[in-house]
Amino acid sequence: MRALPSLPVSEVLPALAETLDKSRSVVLSAPPGAGKTTLVPLFLLDQPWRGDGRIVLLEPRRLAARAAAGRMAELIGERVGETVGYRMRLDNRISAKTRIEVVTEGVFTRMILDDPELAGVSAVLFDEFHERSLDADFGLALALDVQSALRDDLRLVVMSATLDVERVANLLGDAPVLKSEGRSFPIDIRYETRSTGESVEDAMVRTIAETHRLEEGSILAFLPGQAEITRTAERLRGRFDETTMVVPLYGNLGQREQDAAIRPAPKGTRKIVLATSIAETSITIDGVRIVVDSGLQRLPVFEATTGITRLETVRVSKASADQRAGRAGRTEPGIAIRLWHAGQTAALADFTPPQILASDLSGLLLDLAHWGVADPSSLAFIDPPPETTLNEARNLLVELGAIDAKGALTPRGRKIRDLALPVRLAAMAVSAAEQGQAAEACLIAVMLTEQGLGGNGVDIEERLRRFRSDRGERAEAGRGLARRMAAELGGPKGSGERPLPGPLLMHAFPDRIALQRGGRGRFVMANGRGAEVPETERLAAAGMLVIADLTGRAGAQRVLAAAEITRADVEAHMPDAIVSEEQSFFDRASRQVRARRVTRLGAIIFEEKPLPRPVGEAAARALADGVRQLGLAAVPFPKEVAQLRERIGFLHRSIGEPWPDVSDAALISRLDEWFVPFQGEAGGFGGIQGRDLAEGLMSLVLYELQRDLARLAPTHFEAPTGQRHPIHYDGDEPLLSIRVQELFGLKTHPTIGDGRLPLLLELISPGHRPIQTTRDLPGFWSGSWKDVRADMRGRYPKHPWPDDPANAMPTTRAKPRGT
Repeated sequence: MRALPSLPVSEVLPALAETLDKSRSVVLSAPPGAGKTTLVPLFLLDQPWRGDGRIVLLEPRRLAARAAAGRMAELIGERVGETVGYRMRLDNRISAKTRIEVVTEGVFTRMILDDPELAGVSAVLFDEFHERSLDADFGLALALDVQSALRDDLRLVVMSATLDVERVANLLGDAPVLKSEGRSFPIDIRYETRSTGESVEDAMVRTIAETHRLEEGSILAFLPGQAEITRTAERLRGRFDETTMVVPLYGNLGQREQDAAIRPAPKGTRKIVLATSIAETSITIDGVRIVVDSGLQRLPVFEATTGITRLETVRVSKASADQRAGRAGRTEPGIAIRLWHAGQTAALADFTPPQILASDLSGLLLDLAHWGVADPSSLAFIDPPPETTLNEARNLLVELGAIDAKGALTPRGRKIRDLALPVRLAAMAVSAAEQGQAAEACLIAVMLTEQGLGGNGVDIEERLRRFRSDRGERAEAGRGLARRMAAELGGPKGSGERPLPGPLLMHAFPDRIALQRGGRGRFVMANGRGAEVPETERLAAAGMLVIADLTGRAGAQRVLAAAEITRADVEAHMPDAIVSEEQSFFDRASRQVRARRVTRLGAIIFEEKPLPRPVGEAAARALADGVRQLGLAAVPFPKEVAQLRERIGFLHRSIGEPWPDVSDAALISRLDEWFVPFQGEAGGFGGIQGRDLAEGLMSLVLYELQRDLARLAPTHFEAPTGQRHPIHYDGDEPLLSIRVQELFGLKTHPTIGDGRLPLLLELISPGHRPIQTTRDLPGFWSGSWKDVRADMRGRYPKHPWPDDPANAMPTTRAKPRGT
């Protein structure tokens, strides 16, 4: 093997060797351009603990994997596929001689799930771990599980330029941490503020043109996505002569186009590479000494409530900004220009949010079931997967027949899991194979999972036609993968007639079968949510669709990929999906309960017929739905029932359990307990009776406590005059509002709760205006009464205002005439 070049990471390689002799795990932090991706795997080949085992290097992207393998092979004077090879979904360069395998993170999780002992593997290196992809987190959790239970000789190395070192080291059992401090070349970081209202494309063009004029060398510009790259390229067209090339670099490009983007510019020429985050890590674009960073990135965000993943354009993290700047100093001193104000850098998040916190977890949960783990918390995740998203994933897997109610993998689930596809599309392929249609289903699935195959149009049928006729290398590889999947599934032979994509896709997205409602391009899905197709699209006129991809927030979802279907397709392929039933429902406009017979598919109503107004439990449940829609304020609580609720609420606040919480939120969450059983005859909000509300509220109070309610929180206070006055419990403490004359002669303060809690007295004048509030009546008599008396006797001379009210006679009347 040739001698390895001297790069900044070379300084820590001896320490790495020594550490891995003594420890099974290590964390390596090295700045961009330090050479860790290429030098570390090659260096570890000579370590005695490796034996003849392979070293597996994980990369976050295919481009990075190919580039890393190519560079290492070049360093040792070989071709890719000999000592160094790579493996990814649509490409494989591995031979019997291969000892360093560069794989994408998703491929590694399949490797370890299929071979838990990782036979023949001596070390696993997680490169650029700071990106925190779902596959990287899951792969590390699985590798730690294997290391602790099956392979105590397995070495794990976690590497990154920007890494939350302490958390990762703790996860690896307080693993040693090595840091490479050096950088190949210095980088001059500059800031060019993008003005308010200036588009990112215009700011990028302005900065690139000016920098190109003033500086030498090629330029790497980071933009959030393909659309911005295309628009920026259009604006740059014609600005430079033939010695400058403008080339794009993003995930949808074919391998040749991606490789061309990172290839050195021919001698005497310059290159301007417009890239997404794909160029952020693990690759060197020779000749680049200038980076222009928009400061933006596009991240997928999964919404468990809608079941869709949408892309959001957000600010980069500090770690990503440092990675991008580092691209400028890989081969010579460089310049990094950031299109934001310098002061804004401090406000950036330290790291990009982990994908596990905002991803569809159905595939993860299926893999865990295959691993024999029902509870993800039993594995070592840096950030545990959110329970809400896990619950949604469990529900989907049960609906697809992939797991049973206990979370165990079913025979159908094994077939779904064996396919290297997202869960929904794998379920479609398994269902299609049973009908002899595996080939077509797998072709659709590969097309939908490989961005750009067949184009990016909404109409899946049209995309499929383009995919079939595409003779490009990537399309050929995609079709080959689909054929292998179909062969793996087997099943009966088809009729020879090519099935349409819509009926097949219904088995993947039953909740996204959609009916046109509200005009051209407007659809309602079986899950109850709306979606829109641009009116210029052919599918906008379709009566029904099955939607494979959409984006946007709930209430404003835009269809990205769909296929046309008919009701007959649903009836033929999913006969149990359309049901006829009687429904009781709340009509918000009239605030009444209605009934109807409907024929429906989920939330899609095909036909409905009105029925007589319902009664009983069905009516009460529909009325409860009305309460959920309109809120508890819409319920007509009579005064005495409102007071009952306030009394119970006061005891809950002052004593706590077992006195029930009767706040709005608590009562709405327990409508099935206190409301539904007592409202079977109401028929609408106008028919709700106070006695039924009172009985329902009391049902929440334990029977043995009900007798204590009157004693601890009485409804009224009986004044010395014999008059009864209501006690108000709607404030922070019980309040009694009473004319001061009715309390004459009272030497102790009024209390409730067996004398433990004083009432807040609001003493009012004969004109019913507040005079004073007090929690100490005897103190009031002996204190401020004198001032009150002096003021009040002038205003109300016909009423008694004695010098000694504690010993005066209480009264509700004015003084007799002549006194």
